[in-house]
Amino acid sequence: MRGVLVGAAMCVAANAVAADSIPESLTGARGDPVRGRAIIVNRHLGLCLLCHSGPFEEQRFQGDLAPDLKGAGARLSEGQLRLRIVDNSRVNSATIMPAYYRTARLARVAPAYQGKTVLSSEQVEDVVAFLSTLRD
Repeated sequence: MRGVLVGAAMCVAANAVAADSIPESLTGARGDPVRGRAIIVNRHLGLCLLCHSGPFEEQRFQGDLAPDLKGAGARLSEGQLRLRIVDNSRVNSATIMPAYYRTARLARVAPAYQGKTVLSSEQVEDVVAFLSTLRD
């Protein structure tokens, strides 16, 4: 899938979204599930466990504001997972989940972070690859 250059960051083209998913990889390649798991449990990068819980026994203080990640790969397709990570507001306008791969229509962005995405396209694909492994 090809992105559209917006500022200094690649963002998803509007026509890449099909219904409730982004069917094609942002990079054209499958992500690495080991790196994806590391991103999810990293409390300084994605902050996923601030709101989500999941099969991360070694992690204390997992969130309960958002769905449990356990079984995410059984509930959602890779494309559905990808859209929710890229910009969950396209699925749920009342979401509190940040858009991890969007640079436009954001509020209160510090000057140092303007025009930058939270995760790179490769990191999004890594998280999608890991979440897809969570089947039960």
